[in-house]
Amino acid sequence: MNVRRLIPATAVAGAAVLGLTTLSACSSSDAADGRSDGTLDVVASFYPMQFLAEEIGGSHVSVTSLTKPGVEPHDLELSPKQIGSLSDADYILYLKGIQPAVDDAVGQAGVKNTVDAASLTTLEDHGTEVDGHDHGDEHADDHDHEADDHDAEDGDDHGHEHVGADPHIWLDPVKYAEVAKGVGTSLEKADPDHAADYRENTAKLVDELNALDTAYKTGLKDTATKTFITTHSAFGYLAERYGLTQEGIADIDPEAEPSPARISEIHQVAEKNKATTVFFETLASDKTASTLAKDLGLKTDVLDPLEGITDKSKGADYLEVMKSNLAALQKALGAK
Repeated sequence: MNVRRLIPATAVAGAAVLGLTTLSACSSSDAADGRSDGTLDVVASFYPMQFLAEEIGGSHVSVTSLTKPGVEPHDLELSPKQIGSLSDADYILYLKGIQPAVDDAVGQAGVKNTVDAASLTTLEDHGTEVDGHDHGDEHADDHDHEADDHDAEDGDDHGHEHVGADPHIWLDPVKYAEVAKGVGTSLEKADPDHAADYRENTAKLVDELNALDTAYKTGLKDTATKTFITTHSAFGYLAERYGLTQEGIADIDPEAEPSPARISEIHQVAEKNKATTVFFETLASDKTASTLAKDLGLKTDVLDPLEGITDKSKGADYLEVMKSNLAALQKALGAK
């Protein structure tokens, strides 16, 4: 992560002291007390967390996202007002490791019902290359959602950049379902009066995520190539789950500049594996993808990491955009 992105996180600490000097009664009292309209005041860090809170919480929650539509979440800077208001929340849902400014502010807020989605599943170490060929079979019938023991050194023998713990768990429907179950359980504890509704909503969402998982397994089972190239190395879990190989131009920071050596590697990979498309995302520039695609004579297309929904998104919510991503992968990989 570059220095520019570390500055806001550092600034947050100072602002947090001003905004969080006094914690409200909501932080120490039962979250079920909620807002004046009877709903839980839920703060989500960014869209994947917002989607879970809204789908599982239903009519019993009022959800606010710290990341506005169209804002690249890695770049998020919180205002003193946002930092101060966190302590008034009944329930906070965030994903540690993707937004340093949020991590710092949440740590200062002192809200009893604070849930880190990363603690509800297993994070894995991913680099710019993630080869799912060794993982696809073991994941194929994995609906028990047990933690998998993956080799953190995948890809190192090939000289690819090794980044570390990958927070993009929501792009694997199975891991996202694990998180959904944990969120449902935590909401039941925070608001026991509506526990039955939270259980029902969680079960419905998990069924939808399992159906999405099945669609991906079926749709990507037989393809002309298993390799896809992307400007944002966000799809490592997805690649592992469905036996694909992600070749990221840069690392999990979507605006990191690729090294000349990595660009040279991508040229070789594209030719060797008959890649057809360079994918880019909706919330960042497509300049790198367009330049590389032009050099290689390849196409460009969107593979959305679903860090936010905007009018450019190919779908109105998580499930719709994930289905659009599947169609884009099927086209690029030559699904039969």
